[in-house]
Amino acid sequence: MLAAVSELFERSLTPLSDEELIQAMRDVESCTRRLTAMQHRLLIEAEERSLPSRTGAKTVKRFLMETLRVSSADAGSRVNAARSVGTFHDLDGELRDPQLPCTAAALTHGDISADHVRGIAQVMNRVPRGVSDADREAAEHLLAEFARSGSPDDIGKVGDRILAYLDPDGRLTTDQDRARMRGIVVGRQRPDGMSPIRGDIDPVLRALLDPLLAKYARPGLCNPEDPNSPAVNVDTADPTALAEAARADHRSAAQRNHDALTAILRSGLVAEDLGHHRGMPVTTLLTMKLEDLEKDSGAATTATGGVVPIPEALRLAERSRPYLAIFDHAGLPLHLGRMKRLASPAQRLALIAALRGCSRPGCDAPASLCAAHHIRDYAKGGPTDITNLVLACDACHSLIHDGPGGWKTIAQDELSPYPGRTAWIAPEHIDPTRTPRINHGHHPDELLAAILTRIHVRDEREREQRRQREREQHQRWSQSRSRPPDTSAA
Repeated sequence: MLAAVSELFERSLTPLSDEELIQAMRDVESCTRRLTAMQHRLLIEAEERSLPSRTGAKTVKRFLMETLRVSSADAGSRVNAARSVGTFHDLDGELRDPQLPCTAAALTHGDISADHVRGIAQVMNRVPRGVSDADREAAEHLLAEFARSGSPDDIGKVGDRILAYLDPDGRLTTDQDRARMRGIVVGRQRPDGMSPIRGDIDPVLRALLDPLLAKYARPGLCNPEDPNSPAVNVDTADPTALAEAARADHRSAAQRNHDALTAILRSGLVAEDLGHHRGMPVTTLLTMKLEDLEKDSGAATTATGGVVPIPEALRLAERSRPYLAIFDHAGLPLHLGRMKRLASPAQRLALIAALRGCSRPGCDAPASLCAAHHIRDYAKGGPTDITNLVLACDACHSLIHDGPGGWKTIAQDELSPYPGRTAWIAPEHIDPTRTPRINHGHHPDELLAAILTRIHVRDEREREQRRQREREQHQRWSQSRSRPPDTSAA
């Protein structure tokens, strides 16, 4: 193994083409990931041989620190990962399945990294104990499948959506718990004039706050360092001035949030004065299923990617204007078209209700940060119909072009598992197969439902096989009982 690595170091990388260099990077990454799985096997073997205690290290973590000269954090991370995806022997010497079998398989094949494993384990540790075994298995399966093509940074976000689906009412976290945990603490002002702030806000305040920040905390707005930066009068600002202010804005997201709240509070704005954001009034947009509304259970989703329990959502919507959106069998809005290039407010509402966020695979941007994109370009004859519109955030929207490195969008046909949904095709350096892919990150429910169906079919097939074996065994036993004894002479 070491000789093979040494041979690689002796080779020059200069003769490689760009495509060959990228493929070499992929190959090395895949090998690194598979070796991580091998590290887990070696760690478990050492533990089952009692090497830590025999060498005086006492714990596996200390054994790794002393033997491999790794840090305490690295050793602890390896031990925890091995507990999650490793295969141990039970007291009878039989191999036990890993705690996270789908994650273990993905790591062994080199499809995911140690960071993916760590993120999945953290999410699974948060799954309530009251969740059924089938739901728990489906959640781990979905996380592992997402990790094969997604970033470790997004595992927690996808996990939050899965947990919200598994426990939409927050049954294990009651309204009383949320009321007890809510609070904002403004700390003592320091000599430099700054004051720390910390706390936890409930779903209602989050749903009210998100639309304000989505509009006023954008780059270029409410910037105290730029005298030409528009404040709360953004709706009447010159688009050219807005673009110039955004280019000159070097504040962090946290600083933009701070300055937006300052501008809003200073102006004394109320809901009617907040103007529009991407063609929609700056207000809380809630989407809830009719079945959840009738049962007074479940959760509503917001245009900013949050969730609000149905009872709280109904209280928020007391003085609102309700809209009824009708979807087809694939979960897409029925026809809603117009002759102009820009999507109408009604079309945006339908897109928000159906898609919930950016449609590019791997992107978690909520609907409030998205524009309506023409799947078939408007300049190439694409209509501004609901069937030709999809949500795309500004960053992902800019990736769609016909030049080198550009992404493409297509609508899935009727033979697809998700007909009518928009698939994105990555450039060749990202996906050499150019396979059209769908973003399921905003819809964990649809994947969980499909996985649960497969699990139930598998379990029923195993039960039927077990019943068949029992019938055959009973039949053989009955035949042996009914067979007359052999009385022939020897």
